[in-house]
Amino acid sequence: MSFAMKLKVYTLTGQEKSDITLDDAIFGVAVKPEVVHEVFVAQMNNTREPWADTKNRGEVRGGGKKPWQQKGTGRARHGSIRSPIWKGGGVAFGPLSIRNYKSKINKKTRKLATKMVLADKAQNGALWVVENFDFAEPKTKFFVALLKALPAKQKSFLILTPGKDSKVIRMTGNLDKIATLRAEDANVMELMNKQAVITSVDGLKKLEETLSK
Repeated sequence: MSFAMKLKVYTLTGQEKSDITLDDAIFGVAVKPEVVHEVFVAQMNNTREPWADTKNRGEVRGGGKKPWQQKGTGRARHGSIRSPIWKGGGVAFGPLSIRNYKSKINKKTRKLATKMVLADKAQNGALWVVENFDFAEPKTKFFVALLKALPAKQKSFLILTPGKDSKVIRMTGNLDKIATLRAEDANVMELMNKQAVITSVDGLKKLEETLSK
């Protein structure tokens, strides 16, 4: 028999205000590292852009003429200086910018892996919930004050907001170890790249709503 997990809800000054019950269908799933790894690698591949590009023997300059006659010179026969074995010649099987690194991942598997990462963070004290993100002013110092006030030992955080929150984005834009994302856009790669998650009560509801579909 499983019991729904509860987390403390904190104010923006770091005070405990209440408890909130997590959706067991999301935060109570069994974590399978192989599933999370599969989705993480696929998402990393999908962000990869090919930039290296080499020319084959048909693309390099020169070499239209046979370097020397076929017989009688005592040297090995060659047809073109564009051959890959010549310095300055084409490259055989080199990297091309047209290469496609994209990996397909099943939508159901992607959503399950996201649940697993969230469950792991919740079970290991790496999910923090605040009552809201209604700061008095959109200043970085106020968000830094929140980070110091929370009893969190982690050093890097993914902030999940209910919808796009321009104020929070502005406040966290200059913080190197902070990333801000809409709760509905939470994914394995972003979650794995940060040690902990901070969200609001409404952000948590949006997260549960999105992953329950």
